[in-house]
Amino acid sequence: MVIERFEDIEAWKEARKIVKRVYRVCSVNGFKRDYSLADQMRRAAVSIMANIAEGYARNGNREFIRFLFIAKSSAAELQSHLYVAMDQGYIKEDDFKEIYQDLDKIQRMISNFIKYLKKTLKCKLS
Repeated sequence: MVIERFEDIEAWKEARKIVKRVYRVCSVNGFKRDYSLADQMRRAAVSIMANIAEGYARNGNREFIRFLFIAKSSAAELQSHLYVAMDQGYIKEDDFKEIYQDLDKIQRMISNFIKYLKKTLKCKLS
């Protein structure tokens, strides 16, 4: 598959789904009162897809890889926030597990993409 736009990147598509889900769970009544946590979760989720897009628009694979690492870190940050949300009773364990597993999937996708880009970079240097 040829990537012509950031919207073609599978990890970005999956991150977009996470953003929708996070916004949905953060709109629940109990969550609305904890604005700080809800805001942090939304920002971490948006950061995943935004950093993939921004990295794609940068100049070359090195910069792209740097932004992909930031996106991956944002996914881990969101996983940590999920524990707080579950421990406070804002989300159900089923929602926690589903979102957490989807974030694991995104992190693997990003890691594989980084490996691919690093290989491409090495080929160009040879």
